[in-house]
Amino acid sequence: MATKLQDSGPSSLPNEDSKPERLPITVTKPIPYTFDLGNLLCNDSNPLPDKPTDSQLASTARDCAQALINQLLTTCPITSHPTDGVLLTLPPPTTLLPREKPLPAEKQQTKWEKFAKKKGIKDKKRGEGKMVYEEETGEWVPKWGYKGRNKDGEGDWIVEVDEKKEREVEAKGDGSTVRGEGRRERKEKVRRNERKQRSNERGQRKAGVVK
Repeated sequence: MATKLQDSGPSSLPNEDSKPERLPITVTKPIPYTFDLGNLLCNDSNPLPDKPTDSQLASTARDCAQALINQLLTTCPITSHPTDGVLLTLPPPTTLLPREKPLPAEKQQTKWEKFAKKKGIKDKKRGEGKMVYEEETGEWVPKWGYKGRNKDGEGDWIVEVDEKKEREVEAKGDGSTVRGEGRRERKEKVRRNERKQRSNERGQRKAGVVK
């Protein structure tokens, strides 16, 4: 955005003598600064006057900032990236900062995790992924969710009917059909898992692990 300056006469021109003095970029103190560049920290051990003025405090803060910038530019590697521009890599921090919140309590194991640990059962789901290969179609499909493998047969236009199972479904008298049994069983399995999850969470709250 361009700003147009209006000419208000010779009296409005700044005087060369009124220009602010450029402070030196080198800072020398009786007690050298110490730095933690990973935290962008500059420690100044030089004592302040008994009743420092605002200008003295501002000058001290300016010297610390200048010394920190000098240290960063002279010790940290500087690289140039075509899209990100000029990058300065900071070293690892050396000052331990206090935590804002206490350490989280150790999560209590669920009944299944205790049983699996006792029997030496390993969790295979972490390495299997969310997709499975279908040899019939030659495509990778999700295991669950939209068009998931767990919904196989629900969209078939014709299904094989077990006469015994059909009589059991019709005996319920709720209008259900054999075609919908697979979907109902899948949804009931989801509800059972949700009930088990809520039961585990209640047990963890009683033990004081989950707040």
